[in-house]
Amino acid sequence: MAWLPEIAWCYWAATVLALAAEGVWPAAAFAAIGLGVVQFFHFFARDGRIGALPVQVRLAFLGLLAAGLWPPLAPIHWLQLFGTMARVAFEYCVLSRTLALMPWNRTQPLTLRLVRRAYLTPPVRGSIVAVLSRPG
Repeated sequence: MAWLPEIAWCYWAATVLALAAEGVWPAAAFAAIGLGVVQFFHFFARDGRIGALPVQVRLAFLGLLAAGLWPPLAPIHWLQLFGTMARVAFEYCVLSRTLALMPWNRTQPLTLRLVRRAYLTPPVRGSIVAVLSRPG
């Protein structure tokens, strides 16, 4: 049987292409926003709540895309491109790890040890929130 990537990987790979094309295709940022909107609604329909980490990631990503449309904040799109490339290539999502540290996503105090665990834990299957909530 042929390997088929999961839908999230496909969305992120298409987003990488859109963000990478931004220098040569003026509408590329809007294509990335369109993909982000589709992803947001897809994962909201799948998970059924705005508080689900995959939904939070897409909403935050959309907010950053929108902020990057303002010329002084345009470099945000470059950061998103590199972060999304890491997600596609290595399944490491900086944004999900950052959101996992937000007060509404954690059950323990914010400590330097927790921050280190959040960013230095290798990519995981499932939710990084579940990994961080385990004693470690």
